[in-house]
Amino acid sequence: MPKTYIITEENTAEIRAKMANETNANLYRRMQAVALRGEGMSNAESGAIVKYHEKYVSQLVSLYVNKGLAALSEEGRKGGNHRNMSAEQENELLEGYRQEAEDGKIITPAEIKAEYDELIGRETSETFIYAVLKRNKWRMVMPRGKHPKKATEAEIDASKKLTMK
Repeated sequence: MPKTYIITEENTAEIRAKMANETNANLYRRMQAVALRGEGMSNAESGAIVKYHEKYVSQLVSLYVNKGLAALSEEGRKGGNHRNMSAEQENELLEGYRQEAEDGKIITPAEIKAEYDELIGRETSETFIYAVLKRNKWRMVMPRGKHPKKATEAEIDASKKLTMK
C-alpha cells in the first residue's frame, strides 16, 4: 500500500505565505498542488485544479514532506544535462588551445577530448566535446585543401599565354 503523507495546517499556511510572493508560475503551481493536498483534497482533485497528473502531485507531496519547500523550486530539482566542469573551467581549458589555433595550428576535437577526459577523470564521447565547443562559441574552420586534379603552375601559365592575345 502506498505511503500517505500528512501535511499539517502550519505547513499549508507556510506554503500559502510563500505563494503570495512567488513570481515563477511553475513553482507557484507546484506549491499550490501541495497546499491543496494539505487542505484536504485528494491528489486527483488538486491535480485537476493545477492541471497536473495525480501521480505528479503525489511526487510533489513526497518531495515536500521529505525535503522541504526548497525542494519544490527549480534550483532544487535535478534534470537535464549535468556538466562536468563549470563554464569558467571549460573556457580555461579552451583558452590553452586558442593561441595555438590563432597561430595556424590545426586543433582536433580528439586532442581537446583527451585533455578534458584527463581533467574530469573519466571517458566522454567525442560528440560531447563538440557540444562543449559549440557552447563556448568555437567553430570548425578547416584550411582549404588543394584540388587533386589541379593543373601545375606551368600548365596554368601556358594556358594564360594562349588566352591572352
